[in-house]
Amino acid sequence: MSAIDDLPPLREVIRQHALSARKSLGQNFLLDLNLTARIARAAAPLEDSTIVEIGPGPGGLTRALLALGAKRVIAIEHDERAIPALEDISAHYPDRLEIVHGDAMTFDPRPLLAGERAKIVANLPYNIATQLLIGWLTTEPWPPWYDMLVLMFQREVGERIVAREDEEAYGRLGVLANWRCETKILFDIAPSAFVPPPKVTSSVVRLVPRAEPLPCDRKMLEQVAASAFGQRRKMLRQSLKSLGVDPTRLAQAAGVDATRRAETIPISGFVAMARELADIRKKAG
Repeated sequence: MSAIDDLPPLREVIRQHALSARKSLGQNFLLDLNLTARIARAAAPLEDSTIVEIGPGPGGLTRALLALGAKRVIAIEHDERAIPALEDISAHYPDRLEIVHGDAMTFDPRPLLAGERAKIVANLPYNIATQLLIGWLTTEPWPPWYDMLVLMFQREVGERIVAREDEEAYGRLGVLANWRCETKILFDIAPSAFVPPPKVTSSVVRLVPRAEPLPCDRKMLEQVAASAFGQRRKMLRQSLKSLGVDPTRLAQAAGVDATRRAETIPISGFVAMARELADIRKKAG
């Protein structure tokens, strides 16, 4: 028996269903149910919550979410080999687990929510984790259809998500994530907790959407950040030239000198430059 329910241990589930992790799918199975329960608790309160889970695999996190009281879990699994294991969990928790055999990169769970807000909780496949996050951060309208993200990434990616100005990991992802959300690394998980063990430490990151991010056009913000960090070792007066406008004017709008580098500019500065860029282009017709 496991620590959270009377379903078989995950190693037995993996043997029973011949679930070897596939590198092509970015799979690393987390088999410690104490750790999956810790991830689930990070999304508290779970009662009355609908959870969208990406890549449940053999269902360790799925079981923790359900055992700890999630009203409903929508599990999106691309690997058809894992579906029978998830169906066993569904039978144990009647009417609370909805299994979707599909690709999280293209599947939109919103029609299944009927207007209800959800939480996204997942041990994300490493090979698509950043792409999925950017998709959730750029969803419109804002505030989004989810009210919390609790996600596992490689530690390096987690550091980029939470990074702010003057930190080494600060870049485009940190600007976008912290503009729209409050972010925090909650805890790390060692490679030895996974099968097979990845070569890197993992981090569980929580993102809570801001109801009212600093107002600006998201696409303009993304363009400014991409240009500035595209040549991150160069001064703004050089790196922002790719936008086709006077870099000095953008820097002045942010209240900074054009000799500054992107990594020293706070999010409020990027927002100010995005507003100025939008204004310039609007006036240019």
